[in-house]
Amino acid sequence: MANERPGWRDGPSLPVPVQEIYPCLHEGRIHVAGGFVAADGRITGPTAAHHVLDVASGAWQAGTPLPVARHHPQLISFSGSLYCIGGFESHQAGAWQMKRDVWRHAGEDEGWVAGPEMPAPNGESVVGILGRNLHVVGGRQPSGTRNLDWNDHTDTGAHWVFDGTAWGDAAPLPTPRNSAAGIVADGRLHVVGGRTVSGGNTPVHEVYDHWSDRWERLAPMPKAQGGLAAGVVGDRLYAFGGEFFNNGGGVYREAWEYDTMEDRWRAIADMPKPRHGLGGVTVGNDIYLIGGARQRGGSRTSAAVEIYRP
Repeated sequence: MANERPGWRDGPSLPVPVQEIYPCLHEGRIHVAGGFVAADGRITGPTAAHHVLDVASGAWQAGTPLPVARHHPQLISFSGSLYCIGGFESHQAGAWQMKRDVWRHAGEDEGWVAGPEMPAPNGESVVGILGRNLHVVGGRQPSGTRNLDWNDHTDTGAHWVFDGTAWGDAAPLPTPRNSAAGIVADGRLHVVGGRTVSGGNTPVHEVYDHWSDRWERLAPMPKAQGGLAAGVVGDRLYAFGGEFFNNGGGVYREAWEYDTMEDRWRAIADMPKPRHGLGGVTVGNDIYLIGGARQRGGSRTSAAVEIYRP
């Protein structure tokens, strides 16, 4: 049944339910790799599976699996190649071992090959391309020598820049946080919402200008939403979903439009299938909202794909 909310329509469902993903558009196709997969709606562990959506035909195909099963890996199209950055692996002692690996997809024959590692382990950050460089901002890092579980981590404002060969530093994110949405709009990198390990969700909205290497605080989101996704069409930024844990917890159905010219948010039609841990990918004038979970945490993992067109 088609969605009935203005601007929304159903897209081609994923081959399997998956959450905690950061998909991207690369060479005209949407790539989803890693994440948590589920049985009967509940997560069973991370996956190495790689799914590729041909936007024109609406058909999903199998891509080259990641070298290791990983959840929360960042996918990004950079300098003509598909990259996979950071995230977490599961081991016998814990499910959240943060990684610093960088893999580049070298084609179907060679598959994924190792690239220059990040300066430190990192997960649940945001990424963006500004000029000729790839930026990795915020997220979580180990708080000490132990790196196995959620309780081993702390928020970071780290900001690293990759030129295709080596990593360098840039101005740190003023408000360290994880599970934010990151999107390049108006030539700058916006970091929207998210949460902190100790303080919960935040509505903070900060933007980075790479020419001046400076951050600026902009109008906050109308609600504090963490675990959300974002897209951009023209000079408007869009934010969707997320989860909360107070009062029994739940998933946000709210979606928002931000006018980069006027520094102003407004509500748009709610998500027909509210989710957190989903991925957002802009294709032309459409924003694909992919996977995620219909309840907070690991419950009701979804294969849904919804498309929003402003």
